[in-house]
Amino acid sequence: MLRTTASRVLDDNDRDEVLALLDIDPVGNVFVASRVRSVGLNPARLGGQMWGFGPRGGLTSLCYAGANLVPVNAGTDAVYAFAERARRQGRRCSSIVGPADAVEVLWERLEPHWGAARAIRWAQPLMVATEPSPLPADPLVRRVRPDEFDILLPACVAMFTEEVGVSPELGDGGALYRSRVAELIRIGRSYARIEGGRVVFKAEIGAVTPHACQIQGVWVHPDLRGRGHAVSGMAAVVKHALDYFAPVVSLYVNDYNAPARAAYRRAGFVEVGTFMSVLF
Repeated sequence: MLRTTASRVLDDNDRDEVLALLDIDPVGNVFVASRVRSVGLNPARLGGQMWGFGPRGGLTSLCYAGANLVPVNAGTDAVYAFAERARRQGRRCSSIVGPADAVEVLWERLEPHWGAARAIRWAQPLMVATEPSPLPADPLVRRVRPDEFDILLPACVAMFTEEVGVSPELGDGGALYRSRVAELIRIGRSYARIEGGRVVFKAEIGAVTPHACQIQGVWVHPDLRGRGHAVSGMAAVVKHALDYFAPVVSLYVNDYNAPARAAYRRAGFVEVGTFMSVLF
């Protein structure tokens, strides 16, 4: 039986309080904080609802309920409240992601109602870098130009399919995914080493706030792996991120991906927490 402590849907009147709560953990909350800072809390602009736990002036926890379900600063009572609201609403998200302790409890409450997940990533180390890499940056890694969209897109699709287990071109034919790839290129947050019309290395800065940014989509062409491209490529992206975006650069990675974790450590990242993802 789910507990019934109340949660509520927030709006732009709650923005300052929401941002203050998100800033308690600017690294762990960078994805949600970047959304709120960019578009506010109106569901039409946010791409989902923001649920709050606690009265106005006394918020203690949040849950972003959009394409992803993301608990924020959520203790047990808050997780129960968010689980109840999610159960009543029905599953609308493609994943649950966030701090492992909160996501695990949330999923325990929702699995009996939502059914089995397609995949569960129980432990995803959260890693940060606050200084440039101790190793040389690849001088050929640069911002992707808009006219290189058709070169980059197949690499992005390959990365997503390899990481998530399904193609981003399913469902709407990939229209939403292509739009996101194009947007990251347009705003200068897509980086790659491109040689002879082929992507050697790529990564994107997917979320940015004044306090932190988050790297996503790291990928090296399968034929070129094991040659150090990930380390030198990440060193280049981290340097640019620190210079132009935020004082802390973060990412999270599957615990079983030993080569990636080793590459990130060599590039200067250290582990500071653990995320968990439930994929549908």
